[in-house]
Amino acid sequence: MTSTPVRLTAAPLRTQDIAAIARRHSLVEVSPEADALIRASRAVIERHAAENRPVYGLTTALGAAVDTPLSGEDLIAYQRRVSFGHAVGFGSALPQEAVRAMMAVRIAGMAVGGTGISPAVFEGLVAALNAGVHPVVPSLGSLGAADLAPLAHMTLGLLGHGQAEYGGETMPAAEALERAGLKPLDIHAKDGHAIIVANSLSVAQACLALEDIEQAFQWSLRAVALNLEAFRANVSSLDDSAMAARPAFGQRAVAARLRELLSGGTLFTEGAARRIQDPLSYRCVPQVWGALRHAIDEARAATEIELASSGDNPVVLAGEDRIVSHGNFDMTAFVLSWEGLSQALAHAAAGVANRTIKLMSPTVAGLPRFLAANGQNRMGFAILQKPVSAMEAEIRFLASPISLTPIAVSDWVEDQSSMAPAVIAKVNQIIERFRYLVAMELISSAYAAEIRGVADKLGCGADEAYRTLRERVAPLVEDRELGCDVASIAAMIAQSDPQSMSNDTPCASGSALE
Repeated sequence: MTSTPVRLTAAPLRTQDIAAIARRHSLVEVSPEADALIRASRAVIERHAAENRPVYGLTTALGAAVDTPLSGEDLIAYQRRVSFGHAVGFGSALPQEAVRAMMAVRIAGMAVGGTGISPAVFEGLVAALNAGVHPVVPSLGSLGAADLAPLAHMTLGLLGHGQAEYGGETMPAAEALERAGLKPLDIHAKDGHAIIVANSLSVAQACLALEDIEQAFQWSLRAVALNLEAFRANVSSLDDSAMAARPAFGQRAVAARLRELLSGGTLFTEGAARRIQDPLSYRCVPQVWGALRHAIDEARAATEIELASSGDNPVVLAGEDRIVSHGNFDMTAFVLSWEGLSQALAHAAAGVANRTIKLMSPTVAGLPRFLAANGQNRMGFAILQKPVSAMEAEIRFLASPISLTPIAVSDWVEDQSSMAPAVIAKVNQIIERFRYLVAMELISSAYAAEIRGVADKLGCGADEAYRTLRERVAPLVEDRELGCDVASIAAMIAQSDPQSMSNDTPCASGSALE
């Protein structure tokens, strides 16, 4: 079942719109104002072509061959060659949702009116997306100075070349188009270049990653709350006056959210805490998760700038009847925000790992070693520490920067690139591992709360997390395979609704993180 259609208007799309199109198959509708912008920019292209003005990618060849003029007879043929010449991707195929998101992002960019795309080609892209024709696109090959290779493979599929997926079946692209009742795109002057000269794959994957990060973030706070309960932590670390004494990004909101999740429980009663000060992985949650909240918001803002803008080079300025060469396709600001987010996730992962392992220490937590409540002749959660350590180490490795400029290409003309697709790809790998870490903290904390005898005295949010977990995973009465339990909870996190989770307010009247 599809969700509410997404309408292209003068207002920019949001990241959640792209996720709805990609994952919930929302249809795309084009408003009259968006159509007018596309037609106005196309009129500029046609005037410049008719006057044979020197315009990059219209009357000249591309890249280092910018010094090569195109004859009038070659304008359309060259645009058809563009897709074939740039289809140099390889590796495993992108998943369907990534292809749909990439198509949606490219359509959104065209609707801004800076591409000069032919209206018929634009309409063909929209029709293919709405019909569910998904070209097979290799995942590797882009430097992030426009995602040329992925978009070229997408274009080839819509021209009827290569492979495409339709109705759950992969087949020759021409057959997929025919089954969907569509004709191949009819490429004209500038169209081939206009389709591929954007960072649509990078932005598309960022939109999907933001939805995934929100899910993991909201569940990680619930896991923190449940761990605080099981550990009997000192909630002075959540004191709002203390947070206000140095209001670093996000920390007051995170502390307020945790107070909500713990409200109604016994952790705020006199003498509930076991220590005056807890280890830093407990005490510094507002600071670390506040930094993560700030990093998520910054990455979202950077992504929505791309969604609302035309990074096409050259850009058509219809109101000025100009076509201007520039460097707006450069993604440095975008990737730096995402590199920062990857490192914020790594800091949070270290906190999750340290708390989970400390919960199993009789010296630190005051509970049976490895939470083996039935005696040390049982494994308990001992072996779970190994994947905890492994996931944290892998996240730390993946958080290392990859966006520093690679070697120059195109006869030394293209000597700066952002590596944007690789940056988002490694963030996706971090998110996957972070989900497993959060799942392990939830599982360990739930059982620790039972051993300590506080499972019936939890705050509202911690109690909700505990009950949700117990619907899927039973207590560890005897040693059993824990990998399936972790996978089950990680899948639950991935399938949750981040919007409803961020707006729920257990035992409170307002969400601190809205």
